Amino acid sequence: MASKPPAPPKQPIVKPDRENPGAGGDSVVLERRPQRVQPPQMFQVVMLNDDYTPMEFVVVVIQEYFNKDLETATQIMLKIHLDGRAVCGVYTKDVAATKVDRVLEAARKAGHPLQCVAEPME
Repeated sequence: MASKPPAPPKQPIVKPDRENPGAGGDSVVLERRPQRVQPPQMFQVVMLNDDYTPMEFVVVVIQEYFNKDLETATQIMLKIHLDGRAVCGVYTKDVAATKVDRVLEAARKAGHPLQCVAEPME
């Protein structure tokens, strides 16, 4: 009762690579999956009220560093004055940090204690 010996396993059929015919057809091609990249976390640049910085200086700073027109800059300055703080703009982390540094530098050069901070948005 001899049975047949098992047949050797079949080798998969490998098609030759059309782009690289000398590769011998043993290359592996992976399927490209689109990567899902999260948008960068945004930070809001907030200016804080103090009793010493002139309102005109705050308006000029908002116009110069946040590219706001006179009317918008005045509204933001009044919000800072009345509420104690106001958002001047929303940027990525690096841009927000640069804006804060430039505003603080301009305030120090002018001799004002104006405060500006960058806060992450929820």
